[in-house]
Amino acid sequence: MTRFPRLSSAVLVAFGFLAAGSAHADDWGTIKGRFVLSGDAAAPVELKIDKDVDVCGKHKLVAEELMVGGDKGVANVVVFVRDKGVKVKPEAAAAAASTKVVLDNKDCRFQPHVTFVQVGQELVVKNSDTIGHNSNIATQKNAPSNNLIPAGGEATVKFTTDEAIPAQVTCNIHPWMKGWLVVRPNPYAAVSAADGSFEIKDVPAGEVELQFWHEKAGYIAEMTIGGKSEKASKGRKKVAVAASGTDLGEIGLAPAIFQK
Repeated sequence: MTRFPRLSSAVLVAFGFLAAGSAHADDWGTIKGRFVLSGDAAAPVELKIDKDVDVCGKHKLVAEELMVGGDKGVANVVVFVRDKGVKVKPEAAAAAASTKVVLDNKDCRFQPHVTFVQVGQELVVKNSDTIGHNSNIATQKNAPSNNLIPAGGEATVKFTTDEAIPAQVTCNIHPWMKGWLVVRPNPYAAVSAADGSFEIKDVPAGEVELQFWHEKAGYIAEMTIGGKSEKASKGRKKVAVAASGTDLGEIGLAPAIFQK
């Protein structure tokens, strides 16, 4: 009979740690939270519609630079995992690769106002209006695109590399139309909804570095989390991601950061 050497307790403990580390590496968690304005917000300014008034004038269009809901939720805050080479859950990567992202010219505005797309993912820029639009995407690392899209038409755009900052989207025909496009290398990004909430799913468990951005504030360097004021240099904050999920709760944003 072949006899195997008896393992010491220290070796067994080491194996235990390795097994635990391996299991931990395969854990994935969700990061969520809700941005709220810790003060009062002015009502959005109504936009001047001076082109294709018979179509665009039917909609009450307002400047969307800072949209705050009745519960003080701040919309259109961008949150993304900044870490380069972050491990991506295979199912999340596959789902993104097979999903098209739609940016619509609808009611003479860009819908959504802030759009997130991954490198290599298909972005469909469509026009649901009865008049023509053009969608000028001012990327810096990717070749800029400026598609003229007739009523009911669409164009497809793909990006070969991520963008360090969100790219502005404009319509040269209707100058009040403005939006933003966030181009990231992985699925770990989100844009806060009308109530200020956001959720990033399938993030690898462990510590990651988030970055926060808003078109009016730029990189958000000051916030309140759990009642505690925090500084975030260039909008960066490290967060521990648990397999059970990490809820940052209400993230308070002072009105002063939007007064730039």
